[in-house]
Formats: sequence, structure tokens, C-alpha cells
Amino acid sequence: MARQQRLANRIHARLSVFSRPATGFVSQPEPRTIGAFARGRQLIAGNFLFAGFLVEAPSTSIWNLPMPDQSFEQELHGFKWLDDLAAVGDLEARKRAQEWTTDWIERYGNGRGSGWTPDRTGRRLIRWINHALFFLNGQTSDASEAYFGALAQQTVFLSKRWHTAGAGLPRFEALTGLIYAGLSLTGMDKYVKPALKALARECAQQIDEQGGIPTRNPEELLEVFTLLTWTASALAEAGRIAPQEHLNAIDRIAPTLRALRHADGGLARFHGGGRGLEGRLDHALAVSGVRTVSNTSLSMGFARLHAGRTSVIVDASRPPMGAASTDGHASTLAFELTSGRRPLIVNCGSGESFGESWRRAGRATPSHSTLSLEGFSSARLGKQRLVAGRNQQSLVDGPTKVECQQSSDQSGMQLGASHDGYVATHGILHQRRLELGFDGRGLAGQDFLTVTTPTDKRTFDARMDAARLQGIPYSVRFHLHPDVDAELDLGGTAVSLALRSGEIWVFRHNSSAQLSVEPSVYLEKTRLKPRAAKQIVLSGRAMDYATRVTWYLAKAQDTPNSLRDLVRDGIPKL
Repeated sequence: MARQQRLANRIHARLSVFSRPATGFVSQPEPRTIGAFARGRQLIAGNFLFAGFLVEAPSTSIWNLPMPDQSFEQELHGFKWLDDLAAVGDLEARKRAQEWTTDWIERYGNGRGSGWTPDRTGRRLIRWINHALFFLNGQTSDASEAYFGALAQQTVFLSKRWHTAGAGLPRFEALTGLIYAGLSLTGMDKYVKPALKALARECAQQIDEQGGIPTRNPEELLEVFTLLTWTASALAEAGRIAPQEHLNAIDRIAPTLRALRHADGGLARFHGGGRGLEGRLDHALAVSGVRTVSNTSLSMGFARLHAGRTSVIVDASRPPMGAASTDGHASTLAFELTSGRRPLIVNCGSGESFGESWRRAGRATPSHSTLSLEGFSSARLGKQRLVAGRNQQSLVDGPTKVECQQSSDQSGMQLGASHDGYVATHGILHQRRLELGFDGRGLAGQDFLTVTTPTDKRTFDARMDAARLQGIPYSVRFHLHPDVDAELDLGGTAVSLALRSGEIWVFRHNSSAQLSVEPSVYLEKTRLKPRAAKQIVLSGRAMDYATRVTWYLAKAQDTPNSLRDLVRDGIPKL
């Protein structure tokens, strides 16, 4: 099927060469995409960093680079790098933008190359239109004519092939590109109405009542939201109104993104998503004009605790499964904590840009700030499949039942949650309780491993027999941001955590578990290699049908005794 789609894309791309070229813009396009000045300077210097690969090739066309990986080449064809050159905006940046875009037209404008897929074509069209004035300034009439011809060709291609893009972000990109082109280019207006109808249908089908998407990837949700707000703004500027389904989707997503926003303005990093480009989330929310906040306990399956300058975001739902889970992580009940402008507790992140081994490792439960059983994740990776040149593995055998309750009172905000991801293998239910103090200066937690039903007890007993009654090994992990300095005290009973802001947090526990500070990694898509970091680990063995691990984080000089009620309460009722 994938081979047939590639062939069909190639045929339609070549047929679109014969389409009538656009002669200009209906109105002067305004840039909407935001690039990074530093990345633009690196491109000008000949340092090309894409998909985790760095190619150093000064004075070389971007299309003459050795392609270290298919993902590297695919990123080039999406033209997001044009945003970075436009962010620099000087003569050298414009020269490269013009040369590399013209080179693409000459090499691939006839329908060749890996750039002729609906999602990459939509992404490319958006950038070409956004930065048209940047490109056209000082160009010859022949270059301008070729540029408008290529725009028309890609528009016609999208009108025929958008429906073959994968559901979710790829299809939103394809349809947004088509609507952009239809509104902006002369002679392309006929494509707007059917594309708007299709986009409205996608909004109704892909954006759920919580304002979430099937992948549960916060950064991907931001991408979809940005595309929808761009399209609504472009329609308004053209004197049109977006369909109601489109506007409703924006209204549903905005509160969810606010709930997924940490105190420092970055997104929670779950299910393959990163923090997002600095300032982009706040900019997108401001542009949307939606001021409402989430009034539900969960937002796209995530729970949020916040007080003072502290935010805690917890994955409190089942992981994405099936087709939506190819980038999903086994992160149920993991949390992140940010204090002011400084992330403290994090998840390792997506290792996709560092190769298949890192990608699998980043998806496993031990790469998240939660409890895991030795050698097991709360969800398992399924059979590997090769799709569009990329290895894909969906999550299988994940938790079937996840429960979550939230409350708040004068002492702070509380969360109690559980999942059954280890019941089938070990008979163990994982329960977690968190309480954030009213001033945000302390977080107390308890993790329970409980065995309840007769069937679960038989499963647990069988595991104990296999372990020669030595217990079921477990670890509760707290991955730290690379900027956090962690030091285990001399007695081995507490860990001092120094943030660059000058804040000091202290981690303590009250259990039989062994406390240690171990190496960890922090995975970022824009980096050449994983960043070294540390993690706090509480490790022990479950010997009975009920095991409790109590821990707390507090800013220095804050006594954990103020949270003593949590420690005393025992297993939460869910």
C-alpha cells in the first residue's frame, strides 16, 4: 500500500507540472511561522543540523549535502529551515534562501524526490507563502515566474492527494497548506471551499471533547492548534469565516494547552513531544484569542497540580494504543515538576532523533519519573514494521484500567491515581498519591504496590517462587533536568538539588527502599547527542501483598512535617 501511494504521489506530482501557473498573490502575505535566529546563523555558516544529524559543509547547497538518513532529507524538503533564515533576515540569509529554493525548483519541481508527500508539500507551501517577499526581493522575472509556477503545481498536487496523508498532524498540514495557497494565489480560490469542508471534518473527528488528539503528544497538539489558528486568521483577513467545527476545535484545544503548560511556559514532555520552541505556546494562545481555562479534571488524559510558582503535570490515563501509539510512551503515572522558570523533575524525552535504540529506550517506563518493575514497562512495544522508510512499533499490552481522582483544600492540591499495567505479569497494581502544598514549596508522594484479588495473589506468588522468595525488584525514578546539580548527603538519607536560579530543593524518603543518585539522560530533538543528567532512584523489593514507598520534595528550610497527614493516611481510596 505504501509503495502504491508513493507511485500515485509521483504521478500526480508530475501531472501537476501542466497546471496553469499562478501569476501573483491576491494580497501581500504576512509571515506567520517563527524561526530561530541562532539556527539561521548556523545554516549560513554551513552547519546543517536536522533529525539529530550534523553535516558541516560551508558554501554548499543544502541539496548537495550527503544525506546521513532519510529523516534528514525529509526535514529538508519540509522547508522549516526557511523560517530560521528569515529570522536572520540579512543579505546572506536571503541569498541562501533564494539559491536553495531555486535549486529545489530546478531539481524536484518536475515531481521527483522524497518531498512530494501531502504533509511535506503542505509544510513547504506554508513556508514559501509566508516568506514570499523575503524570497522575491531582487529576483529576476524568470525566477519569480518559476516560483509562482512551482507554487501552483504544489497546490494542484495537494488538491488531488491531501486525503492520502495520515490522519492527525500530517493531514492538518496538507489541508492548511492547500487553504493557504487557495487564499493567497491568483486563480487558486476554487480549492478553498472543499479544503475547508475537509478540515472541518478532521477537526470534528480528530479533536476530542477534552481538546486532545489520539497520540496524546502535547507538542503535536500545539502544532495542530497553530495550524488551525493560522488558517482562521488567514480566512478572517480574506473576509471569510472559518467553519464552526474549526472554531470549536480551537476553543477546545486552547484550555488543554494551558493545562499542559509548565510554570516556565514550556510544554510537558510526554509521548514523543518536546517542550516546544520558546515563546511559541504563549504566542499561539494569544493569537487564538481564547482565554478560557480547563474546567475538567483531566486534559488530554493529563492531570495538573499548581500552586505558587510550581507546576506538576501527571500522565493519568492509558497510553495511546494502536495506530496512534507509534510514538507513544509507557509513561502512565509519570510526572514532571517545574519551579518558576526552572524544570526540576522531568522525563527523559523522545530519543527518535538519536537512532532506533535511543527511541526504544526513551519510550520505556524507566525513562520516566514513575515506578517500574525491573525488566518491565507498564506497556510493551509491539512488532516492528517498516512504514515509509521508518521503523514503527505500536504500544501493546498497556494498562487497561487507569483511575484518577483530584481534590483541593486549604492545605493544597491532591491527586490519587492507579493503573493495572503490571497486574497481568505480576499481579501488582501501582497506585500513586501526590500532594502539592498550598504555596507550591513542597510535593509529597506515596507509591504503592498492592495485590488484591485471589487471581492477582496467585500471579504474585508465582513470581515470588521464581525469584526464590527474594522479592519483586522495583525502582521509583525521578529524572532531573541537566541544569540541576544533585548531591547525596553523607548519610545517604537525602538529596540536595540546586537549581540555577539559586533555589535549593531537598528530596527525602521514609521507606525501606535504597536511595541513590544515578546517571540519566535528557533527550532533545535539537541536540547532536543526549545530554548527561542524573536521576534519583528509590529501589527495593516487594515482599508482601502491600508495599509502600513514601517520599517528599521540599524547598530548603521548608519542613516536610507540614505534609505529615499525607504520610499518615495510607493507601488512597480510588
